[in-house]
Amino acid sequence: MAKFQVPGRGDVSANNQAIFDNLENGLGFVPNLYAALAYSDTALENYLQFQGGSTSLSKKEKEVVNLVVSQVNECVYCQSAHTVLGKMNGFTEGQVLELRAGSASWDTKTDALVKLAKEITQGKGNVGPDTIENFFAAGYTKATLVDVILVIADKIVMNYLYKVTNVPIDFPVAQELEASSV
Repeated sequence: MAKFQVPGRGDVSANNQAIFDNLENGLGFVPNLYAALAYSDTALENYLQFQGGSTSLSKKEKEVVNLVVSQVNECVYCQSAHTVLGKMNGFTEGQVLELRAGSASWDTKTDALVKLAKEITQGKGNVGPDTIENFFAAGYTKATLVDVILVIADKIVMNYLYKVTNVPIDFPVAQELEASSV
């Protein structure tokens, strides 16, 4: 298998160098998985535009989906990154673990989002009518359903990129879930 080094600023195109500079200024570093996108002259910019696009989901709701999808896809890099981001958006460590395990006992609306995201991801797009009805009954709309699918697609891209490149995890590594809770 090819070994993927994390490209540095001097290893990428001028456009990607400018993006690295912006990430460095905004985040304080360039996450290794973002750097891996910079192997392509266009992928990093395209991905960041897609990821940062307008959505009906709050940042907190996006993190719910990110955590669930990363758990289903067993992506330790994304579990780790989104554990940090989930906490930054107000979730406790216990809530992050519960979300990754597939529920949100503290809030029925969040629980409906978790269940939908998990079922869509596990079913590769197939989801039962009860799950969708529960999602709508919790107050979500068809527009939100479409936005959830886009967030799932976003996270699948990064889950797969990590699995193929296996770049070093540059976030505190997420706690493993107990086998009985997944």
